[in-house]
Amino acid sequence: MGFVGEVWQVHKGEESVGEILIDDADFPWLSGKFTAGPAFEAVRELFARELALTQGDADWQRWEEAYGEISRQVTLTSPDGPVPEFLLHIEGERAWFRWSDEPFDEDEEPPGGV
Repeated sequence: MGFVGEVWQVHKGEESVGEILIDDADFPWLSGKFTAGPAFEAVRELFARELALTQGDADWQRWEEAYGEISRQVTLTSPDGPVPEFLLHIEGERAWFRWSDEPFDEDEEPPGGV
């Protein structure tokens, strides 16, 4: 697929949280090897908490709050430029995400769920 081999960037402000080397494209999700940058430690626990809230009897309101904090703190940039809306998960050396060229509607769940 066209995305495999691309490198997407994750930032916290001007600092690099890390980069994702895409190795799988299963529309609408992309996934790849995550290489942590200097700012990853500042958000590591946010990503761990967000994923934990999707397990078992998921508490979706708490998940939305946790993911909202991720959305406020990090940005995602494709090889073509900044992505206005995204749903990103990071666990260890793997990251997977979906994105939109348009902001998600506040009253709707991101397309395709978590």
